[in-house]
Amino acid sequence: MQENQKENRTEKKRGKMGLTIREEMEEQEALFLSPYASLSRESKGRDRAEAPCDIRTVYQRDRDRILHSKSFRRLKHKTQVFLAPEGDHYRTRLTHTLEVSQIARTAARALRLNEDLTEAIALGHDLGHTPFGHAGEAILNQLCQEGFTHYEQSVRTVEVLEKGGRGLNLTWEVRDGIRNHRTAGNPSTLEGKIVRFSDKIAYINHDIDDAIRAKLFAESDLPRVYTDVLGGSVRERLNTLIHDMIENSRNRPDIVLSPPVEEAMRGLRAWMFANVYTSGASKAEEAKAQQLIVYLYEYYMAHMEKLPVEYLHLMVSRGESKGRIVCDYIAGMSDKYAIDRFYELFVPKAWKV
Repeated sequence: MQENQKENRTEKKRGKMGLTIREEMEEQEALFLSPYASLSRESKGRDRAEAPCDIRTVYQRDRDRILHSKSFRRLKHKTQVFLAPEGDHYRTRLTHTLEVSQIARTAARALRLNEDLTEAIALGHDLGHTPFGHAGEAILNQLCQEGFTHYEQSVRTVEVLEKGGRGLNLTWEVRDGIRNHRTAGNPSTLEGKIVRFSDKIAYINHDIDDAIRAKLFAESDLPRVYTDVLGGSVRERLNTLIHDMIENSRNRPDIVLSPPVEEAMRGLRAWMFANVYTSGASKAEEAKAQQLIVYLYEYYMAHMEKLPVEYLHLMVSRGESKGRIVCDYIAGMSDKYAIDRFYELFVPKAWKV
């Protein structure tokens, strides 16, 4: 009886041509999108087969699953570049993710690529980031014998860790884009390639904005060899890079920048690594943050019973190593939660009668 009721509800939602809303959108994609776009109905699918939704395409469902995930919500309290900055206007991992999504969606729409797939990849690309930014990633990579990278952890988050070990069961294309968003990555879809570029465009320029706000340097300190090409402000550089990506990728089976613009972007990125990412005030507290993670890692390796039960279940159901499970737990922490756990475990409390 329940199956009949479900079928009746689906029939009521079918349009005049006998198609569901999802099927109508899939038809529209086929008619409107570029021949190089990833069509929703041609997805390679999910690891576990599911009945299709009657109102959303597969990539829309993936986007929604990421938005409603716990790991996405935790991004609001994870470091982008500056550890524990004083002020409300510095980027976090969440605001960075939203800015990447905005840039990527703009480009996908202009190039008539699949905006829903692009958005899903963008929203999920940093779900596996550790507390304390790349400093946390670097120390976990040293501690875990199996190695640790945030892009592989982002895939592990959506495939395994979310939903109590069931994962989000996302499509192959979204997971491929998440895994390959790094500079050395090679996404299989143009939508993934857009996110790969958009990530760099976002963090280079927005990290410059935050560094100027923190008075680490002034706009005039940026090398003229790069700003003469890209522009003399964050706004101008974003405009140059986004327009260049769109103009040089139109009607092509690839996403590219013009050689002068890409060279300037890479040069500015290298300058940021030398002057902000690996030195200066933004890194002043990194050693403390990394030592905190070492303490947490060693504690939980010695006290596995203190981990949440869903992590212990992974050891049994999947045969995961202790080190991998402890890394999973610590990587999922927000900056604040990691600090709170440290205080709880290692800082003496005042004795009360």
